[in-house]
Amino acid sequence: MKPIPNPIDKIVGGKVRALRLSTGLSQEKLGAAVGVSFQQVQKYENGANRISASRLQKIAEALNAPLSSFFDGAISSEPTEPSKLDELNALSNEFLSTSDGIRFLCAFKSVNDPKTRKSIVDLVVALAASGTSGATETIRSEGPLFLRKLALA
Repeated sequence: MKPIPNPIDKIVGGKVRALRLSTGLSQEKLGAAVGVSFQQVQKYENGANRISASRLQKIAEALNAPLSSFFDGAISSEPTEPSKLDELNALSNEFLSTSDGIRFLCAFKSVNDPKTRKSIVDLVVALAASGTSGATETIRSEGPLFLRKLALA
């Protein structure tokens, strides 16, 4: 039976992955920069293996990130019940540990018009609510019309 990764190890590993993806570095290149195999980087990113303090320092240097950035949202001064903020932090960590999440965030950040941003959010909400097959059909059948409806809403 596989041991369950510690939640903080998963958060730190997710931050490693998110920062690595945001810099465009492959697992192989990050591994070479810090002296481990790409398989070891995968295990770090999944939280399966813990990252030693010295290795985390090397990873931070390779990714040009402050050491504290790996612990944002991971450390609480006192134990509490999970809050909505904790859930949102976990969700954002999960989302930003994917290449699509990084691409979406970077693209969304470059949209300056508030109405356009709202339309994008409405589009994503509508697609999520309709399910994947329904969303694909809506886009195929209505295409730009669907986007115009959202922009007018």
